[in-house]
Amino acid sequence: MRITLPLLTVLLLAAPIAGCASTATPVAAPLPSEAELCTMTARFAPVEIKVDTSALPAHERLALAKMVEAAKIIDALFLRQVGPLNETTLNQLVRDTSPLGRARLHYFSLNAGPWSRPDAQAPFLPGVGPKPHGANFYPEDTTREAVEAWIKSLPPAASAEATGFFTTIRRDAAGKFMTVPYSVEYQPELTRMAALLREAATATTQPTLKKFLELRARAFLTNDYYHSDMAWMELDATIEPTIGPYETYEDEWFNYKAAFEAYIAVTDASETAKLARFGAELQSLEDKLPIDPKFRRAKLGGLSPIRVVNAVFTSGDGNRGVQTAAFNLPNDERVVAAKGSKRVMLKNYQEAKFANVLQPIAHHALSAQDQPLVAFDPFFTHILMHELMHGLGPHNITVGGRVTTVRLELKELNSTLEEAKADISGLWALQQLMDKGVLDKTQERAMYVTFLASTFRTLRFGVTEAHAKGMALQLNWLLDTGGFTIGADGRFGVDFTKVKAGVAGLTTEIMTLQATGDYARGKALMDRLVVIRPAVQTTMNRLADVPVDIEPRFVLE
Repeated sequence: MRITLPLLTVLLLAAPIAGCASTATPVAAPLPSEAELCTMTARFAPVEIKVDTSALPAHERLALAKMVEAAKIIDALFLRQVGPLNETTLNQLVRDTSPLGRARLHYFSLNAGPWSRPDAQAPFLPGVGPKPHGANFYPEDTTREAVEAWIKSLPPAASAEATGFFTTIRRDAAGKFMTVPYSVEYQPELTRMAALLREAATATTQPTLKKFLELRARAFLTNDYYHSDMAWMELDATIEPTIGPYETYEDEWFNYKAAFEAYIAVTDASETAKLARFGAELQSLEDKLPIDPKFRRAKLGGLSPIRVVNAVFTSGDGNRGVQTAAFNLPNDERVVAAKGSKRVMLKNYQEAKFANVLQPIAHHALSAQDQPLVAFDPFFTHILMHELMHGLGPHNITVGGRVTTVRLELKELNSTLEEAKADISGLWALQQLMDKGVLDKTQERAMYVTFLASTFRTLRFGVTEAHAKGMALQLNWLLDTGGFTIGADGRFGVDFTKVKAGVAGLTTEIMTLQATGDYARGKALMDRLVVIRPAVQTTMNRLADVPVDIEPRFVLE
């Protein structure tokens, strides 16, 4: 049987959703019409995602099917995490069969909620207020300041639980704040997901896959993800599942709380083997980072595996708005210290993005002499190095005698600065490897030009999104330092005599403020550079007919 998914996983598998009526204050701005919603939706180019799994034995295909079934449940979980009334809103949309209602439902499914992610999270449905910056991780009737004051009043163990990845903050019967483990908050869904992962573990004969699935099933029920994260780092199998609560972008208050996502993929063994050489260079790159030597780590976590995969199915935070091309996980600093980070490259997604988005952008945005240099290999390699560099540089730090982390010190700034760090230091690192002879230096110019084209790809995600804000910071820094230029015709180019110094300078700036946990310095940097300047906006206006990203449509057989 051939099934194409998802429209938010076919409207959360057509399950009825109960809920209360919205009490949000309606916004005064005019809402988009059916035609306008269709135009907004058209920014995401539909791409059929189909992976040939015929080479897998029947029992492994069964295990894969069970993992996909578990992943489908995550769409409902994530929808609830994004906003407290999202399920109710979806239930209302499903009942509206008018053309406008269908257009609203489609766009809701793309954004996993009633806020348009590429448009600064503007509401596009009636009766919907601004997107809550704390998402649905904190009580609706509170403020960031109140939660922060409560956390500061707690003893260390309770504070660690409140700021941890896997708890929500709710009110008890007396109206006081309390922490609720995810295993309680999302118990029905996690219980079902755990059962499906255990069934997948029974089906597979691959030892590391079986171990991960069993431990991740246990984690869903115990709320202790450490051992399954460690097993995920050791996973070496034909199927590469990433499933659980990971990224913290939705928590715009503090970046504390992890959202649920799933990437169920099949390993591309030949492409993975080609990239193995990068892992051997990580310690050398750490030792050369352009920061004070005292901020470098003498010994990185041991594994740091790299996997190239083709996605079979994604869901939750792994399938909303702009699609992930690669990721670097886990985020648990304890696992990173012990094992390093795993970098997973979604090759079929990257190919789709390059063909549908990046090549058309280059035609509109770059100077005529630079356009021919845009190529898939440097695009793919920089994405890889971006993910590798997430694992390098400061993570666990000491501030004022306190042992802490960059994430906790930089709070809501962390995601943007970390994405900018990974991008810009990724360019710096690729230059180091070219100079060393590990990479072909004839690709040097193509690397910088392809990155320049990709800045516009990322900026179009919307400057409320961490990657886009980080890219605005980088583009403006490189324009100010002369590495990127704007011609008389408004098209952008690279000054190869200045770009290397600009890249190294921003790498130093971001990693130093991370190492010192300097919130004020980070905020000043962002306030100055996270803007869309007029010349950049003019170029972005020329891209109106170019898709912003892809809309995956999974074909499961």
